Amino acid sequence: MIIKKFQGATEAEAVLKAKEELGSSAVVVNVKTMKHRGVARLFKKDYVEITAALEEKIYVTGEIPQNVVKEDNAIEEKLDTLQSLLENKMKEDVVHMKEQEAEEKEKKRKQENEKENEKEQFVKLVYNQMIKNEVDEKYANQIIAEIQSLLRKETNMDTILAAVYQKIILKLGQIKTIHVEEDHQKVVFLVGPTGVGKTTTIAKIAADFKLNKDIKVALITADTYRIAAVEQLKTYANIIDVPLKVVYTVEEFNQAVKEYEQYDLILVDTAGRSHKNAEQCEELYHLVEDCNLGDEIEKECYLVLSLTTKYKDLMRILDVFGKLAMNGLIFTKLDETTCVGNVLNLRLYSGLPLSYLADGQSVPDDISVVNPQMIAKSILAEGGER
Repeated sequence: MIIKKFQGATEAEAVLKAKEELGSSAVVVNVKTMKHRGVARLFKKDYVEITAALEEKIYVTGEIPQNVVKEDNAIEEKLDTLQSLLENKMKEDVVHMKEQEAEEKEKKRKQENEKENEKEQFVKLVYNQMIKNEVDEKYANQIIAEIQSLLRKETNMDTILAAVYQKIILKLGQIKTIHVEEDHQKVVFLVGPTGVGKTTTIAKIAADFKLNKDIKVALITADTYRIAAVEQLKTYANIIDVPLKVVYTVEEFNQAVKEYEQYDLILVDTAGRSHKNAEQCEELYHLVEDCNLGDEIEKECYLVLSLTTKYKDLMRILDVFGKLAMNGLIFTKLDETTCVGNVLNLRLYSGLPLSYLADGQSVPDDISVVNPQMIAKSILAEGGER
């Protein structure tokens, strides 16, 4: 017995193929309309599959033996079973693939959440470090807020820290120092509260210009309230070989400036004034604002503050002395504190440029121009290390 399957677009076409191959004696034992499998079923039409049999010995009666029909039916059942198994396997594969995709998405989401938590913890650590080094909460929050766009897309801790560091440097701004031009006289007042070290600071600046920059320097002191301050400045003046005049009134001050017309830089030490004493402050305003220097002499005024003073007190001092036209801020007693956050606080609160930092009693060594990089590093370092 020969049994074969033939396919065609129609039954007639399939039968024709069977006759051509098996001969006219072939008998069709089964006809079945078939669908294409997989994606192809969407684009191709159904087709006809016939099962044809040929008995090598042709029966006279022309009837198909029963065993042939049973065998063909068994083959059909096996084929149907196989197709069903394949379809079920495909469905299982699709379900498994979707489950795997869901697991991968969940895993990725957990990893992203973990990184986000790590980033938030690191940013909080940086913020706390600024607060620990006495940066005011207002400005610490401002700095973090201004790098939020970076925080949304960046998870690298070094990059975030570098961004905060650069932001602090930018907020510290351009540094303003005393600059003396040739053939152009300048008078510089140092003002501030009592006990901040104005006298020592003025001696350091005078020594630097006289000894290191070869500038002709003269000194005037209006701090007649403290005899010790006058004697101290006289000692410094003798050591660095610069002239010194003591004045009590604005008129005496104006006369002293005239006598020093051959000097390039005149540094003026003023008496310390409490920001709580309005009368004393008015005397200082009168000296600085009402002195008659003429159009050819340039006048500058610098506020001297101690880094050991509390921020709230520093703000009050700035509010009082801010009535004068200030050119910059000088900070003293850096050697007596580990926190430099107030340098940034006062810069942002006043809008005044930073000038000098004094960190000891040695003249002229213990004074330097404010270094924004050093300040930023100290603000972000553990214990304000420099």
